[in-house]
Amino acid sequence: MPLLIKNGRIITADADYHGDIYCAGEKITRIEDSIDPGSLPSDTEVINASGRYVFPGFVDPHVHVHLPFMGTFAKDDHESASRAAIVGGTTTYIEMICPAPDQEPMDAFNEWQGKAKDQSHCDYSFHLGVVRFDDLAREQIRRIVRDHGIASFKVFLAYKGALDISDENLFDLLSMGKELGVITTAHCENATAIAAMQQKLLSEGKTGPEWHEPSRPVRVEAEGVHHLATFAELTGAHVYAVHTSCAAAIEEARAAQARGVKLWVESVIPHFALDHTHAEQVNFEGAKYVMSPPLRDRANHDVLWAALASGVTSTVGTDHAPFDFNGQKDMGKDDFTLIPNGIPSIQERIDLLHTLGVKTGRIDLNTFVRVASTNAAQIFGLKGKGTISVGADADIVVYDPEHKHTLSAKTHQSQVDYNGFEGWEVTGRAETVTVRGKVMARDGGFVGDEPGRGRLIQREPTHF
Repeated sequence: MPLLIKNGRIITADADYHGDIYCAGEKITRIEDSIDPGSLPSDTEVINASGRYVFPGFVDPHVHVHLPFMGTFAKDDHESASRAAIVGGTTTYIEMICPAPDQEPMDAFNEWQGKAKDQSHCDYSFHLGVVRFDDLAREQIRRIVRDHGIASFKVFLAYKGALDISDENLFDLLSMGKELGVITTAHCENATAIAAMQQKLLSEGKTGPEWHEPSRPVRVEAEGVHHLATFAELTGAHVYAVHTSCAAAIEEARAAQARGVKLWVESVIPHFALDHTHAEQVNFEGAKYVMSPPLRDRANHDVLWAALASGVTSTVGTDHAPFDFNGQKDMGKDDFTLIPNGIPSIQERIDLLHTLGVKTGRIDLNTFVRVASTNAAQIFGLKGKGTISVGADADIVVYDPEHKHTLSAKTHQSQVDYNGFEGWEVTGRAETVTVRGKVMARDGGFVGDEPGRGRLIQREPTHF
């Protein structure tokens, strides 16, 4: 069905104007000051966006949906995760493929794609996690890039003995990334230092979730960013530091960028909104807030916001990783290293960013669109995403900037049993959300039909 969005304030990464948008055949086909509905096909749906912002569909560059952890799995599937994303205004996400240490890359890709295909309501892609790098893995990685359009890798400089990659393999993988034009995303910490500090704390009887942050302090993360930047500089590779949480890590990234390293920075919404005291709550409640890198001292918040405003940080994602408090997080009741990591936020990201960033004046509306949509689309080659322009995919969010509502597990779409922002009042809500021209959410509710509308976006490598 064709769609006309009238009278909205259209805001992109670099523009702000009033106009009408006409969508047909899953694309934006006309943008004009005023389009007469009488001149359009009779079955055109007309949405009055007076008093509303009209944004390009938001892009979350960092989510976990199918995520194994010590015999259990994250609670969302692609049906529920994509439903939550859409209600929150996100119309495309990139999931991390996290293989087992001995799993072949092609087997991992097929496993993750098998979970997403015909299940997601929104478009999606993957970052290919690399945990082995033998000859077979090298050949399969090249094939996955070439045949399936997976134009980004993921490496872990953490999780010793499970997901971490050796320096020899890191150098070789970044060299391959440079050759193929693939950007490498990286979890930047120091696996050896963390393992040693964790063991020391546990030996001292410090087992609760409040010890998670002291086991991975800011210098560990800053050293990881420095390490990644050094290898990127040596190889000429393009790299992307995920979930950057603190001033020390931002400073390492800023210094690398200043000397010409092709380094992009991501932060995630929990690090802008929460702090380490949440993970220190009594009665094991702090386990709800265990993620890596950990929540930091609140003094880091101003630095993260300033990095967004200045452009040092390019994107705000979520690192959405939904594990139930009861039955999953409590696996680490007697050992904080066994608590599944993650603070679910795929639905809450945009409203929190608007409330804490735009409404407070920390970032302007164009920056809001850049960091929550456009930059991720451009960095990761999501053609047709992140913009409102003729020929772009008709992924559109009509947003009410004054709507107040309360975040809660009772109303979120995720299948996880808690909300890390329970009881928070936020200002702003996605009123209407379209995925390639089809209305999928209205007034805070999901209105899509059977899952499977979402498609795997095949991306062209561009980071040579």
